[in-house]
Amino acid sequence: MDETGVPGEAEWRAEVARVLKGGGPESLAVRTDDGIGVRALYGPADAAGLHAPPPGEAPFTRGGTPAGGWLIRQRHDFPDPKAANRRILEDLERGVGAIELRLDQSLPEGGDLPDGVMAYDADGLAAALNGLLLDVAPVSLDAGPRFDAMGRALLDLAGGDGRGVSLGADPLGAVALGRMDPDGALDGLPDLARETLERRPAARVARADGEPYHAAGAGEAQELAAVIATATAYLRAFVDGGIAPDDAAGLIEARLAVDADLFLSVAKLRAARRLWSHVLEASGAAPRPLPVTAVTAGRMFTRRDPYVNMLRATVAAMAGGIGGAESVTVLPYDAALGQASAFARRIARNTQLILQEESGLGRVADPAGGAFMVERLTEDLVQAAWPLVQRIEGEGGMLDALRAGLVQDLIGEVFMARLDRIAHRKAPVTGVSTFPNLDEPAPKAPDVPDVAPLVAAARERLGGPAAFAPIEAPLSPLRLAEGFERLRDIADLEAGAGRPPAVFLAGLGPLAEHNERAAFAANAFAAGGIRPVPGPPAADPAAMAAAFRASLCRIACLCGADARYLDEAAAFAGALREAGAEKVYLAGRPLDGADLGADQFLHQGCNLLDLLEDAHSLLKGETP
Repeated sequence: MDETGVPGEAEWRAEVARVLKGGGPESLAVRTDDGIGVRALYGPADAAGLHAPPPGEAPFTRGGTPAGGWLIRQRHDFPDPKAANRRILEDLERGVGAIELRLDQSLPEGGDLPDGVMAYDADGLAAALNGLLLDVAPVSLDAGPRFDAMGRALLDLAGGDGRGVSLGADPLGAVALGRMDPDGALDGLPDLARETLERRPAARVARADGEPYHAAGAGEAQELAAVIATATAYLRAFVDGGIAPDDAAGLIEARLAVDADLFLSVAKLRAARRLWSHVLEASGAAPRPLPVTAVTAGRMFTRRDPYVNMLRATVAAMAGGIGGAESVTVLPYDAALGQASAFARRIARNTQLILQEESGLGRVADPAGGAFMVERLTEDLVQAAWPLVQRIEGEGGMLDALRAGLVQDLIGEVFMARLDRIAHRKAPVTGVSTFPNLDEPAPKAPDVPDVAPLVAAARERLGGPAAFAPIEAPLSPLRLAEGFERLRDIADLEAGAGRPPAVFLAGLGPLAEHNERAAFAANAFAAGGIRPVPGPPAADPAAMAAAFRASLCRIACLCGADARYLDEAAAFAGALREAGAEKVYLAGRPLDGADLGADQFLHQGCNLLDLLEDAHSLLKGETP
């Protein structure tokens, strides 16, 4: 404690040790998916020599401009161009400042339903953007493999020098997703860039998009490496096409996913600008900031208890603003359910309006700058991502790395480890793997447009899908909650068929003894849609067996204290089995090799997903 009586680090550590029953703050340390250590306590030594120049100065770690604030961008993908236009204008009238237009990529590939705005030519694009002043409301395209034709169509609609317009060309992203032939994928970029510089010199052409890699499971450093390597490939293609490095650099932007890990997301945005400064320095281009747009990560969104997505999106949007994103896109909370409802779109834009106007988050540039943790994480991400960029370059560049499967293999290793942590609930998904609500009200049904006439007209216009050879291992986006949500879907189907899955909770001893483990078991089984049925207090195994028969359940879980397990579990398990229980679980760990009569143990750290899958298989009669 210093001379003013303010507690110092020693006192803080002592208090932490008391709360943690002897453990220090070091016991709270964790590691990110890329192996970066994150501690509970940081000090001046952690940020020594890491303080970057002010915002707006190279290497732009602290932001591309000296001012704070960002554009509120909204994604639009409603199939009908005219209906999409009405939604766009509504958003712009109510606080949105920029539009991201996702064009349909499914039907041109032979798909059954569109996955974006059904605009396939200049007329369709004009219908979607009718009434927009593109120099006032910036528009960014996401056209996938059709970036060339649709990019030129957007240039036709843009006015003046094209400021605020982004063609969003990302052929390598399309290749990574298996939507474009890798042969010649970059061939159209130089011509498009030259035309843009001639007609709309302030427009941006290429976007290095990290969101598909993040959605496929990439860690933060891996996403950064994919973005920087992709942007490097675009820079090289422009320069090789005869464009000066300075002009080429001005044609490139990036998009990164931000999620509910606030500080790691903030550090990722800061690291991206610094990494890009390394690339520009090596290329001989003048220093300039990498324009970065942030989008709330789709992989963290859930279909079950989707209202929790509002909280996830709020933290992610906050990270985008603090991290210095030029614009932030908040996905509607029901995005994982299909077409977003009007209410969800309203919440998405109002989330950012509140962060900007009421919280004042945009009034300060780089508000996290100087924070020991943020500076350390930024540096650690740079140091972790740069060797990956070099490894991709050593493979011949991003295109060759995708062909060889290098990027996919690296992401796959990280994602499998993350899925394993989710299965063991070491990385909980609130509302799904933990604290599920089996009685949650269903959200309002999203808009389901009748697109049959539009689809028929589009098929006639497009003809058959063009034949191409995708890479062998394209990225496959996967939401983190999908494993548990699949079990919930199975449970709903069984309930609809008159076979609602349920588990009988057999509490041993008084409520004070078994309540904690009964609550744990109820939460765990509910994560798979198996409804817990608490049994009444039972004085002996026979009474418990009678209660089980009356419950009409087929499986049971013993819940109690370890001491009572040793004395009574085997007898109660036997009685339950004689009463018809096809499987008996025990809430807790095995005890010193004692025979507790249980078939399987349910405890913190077990593979809950596997346990629930086996339970469903048993209840459906798929296993003996």
